[in-house]
Amino acid sequence: HVQLVESGGGSVQAGGSLNLSCAASGYPYNCFCMGWFRQSPGKEREAVAAIYPFGNIPYYADSMKGRVSIPRDSAKKMIILQMTLLKPEDTAMYYCAAENKDGYCLSSKYIYWGQGTQVTVS
Repeated sequence: HVQLVESGGGSVQAGGSLNLSCAASGYPYNCFCMGWFRQSPGKEREAVAAIYPFGNIPYYADSMKGRVSIPRDSAKKMIILQMTLLKPEDTAMYYCAAENKDGYCLSSKYIYWGQGTQVTVS
């Protein structure tokens, strides 16, 4: 039974920073892409960042490039989303995802999804 649990969301002022965590259980952590996506009301879910485990290769969406990083904590089977210089338009529900079906880590074709954690920037 695969479970992804996000944490770390909250409210922050514009220009601030926030770290989100995603803990994976029941999942071959080192085998497939894991990523972060976000969705705000009335908008489609969009990629934020992803990581390919072999070689720890990160991928970043243009919307947050330069303001986000996606380190892994292999011992805890977690991925982290470190966000800086946050803007009000970054306000969204942020989701962790695991095991991409088409091999492109930033596509939304993931099999497993977490419940999401809300980020509000004002």
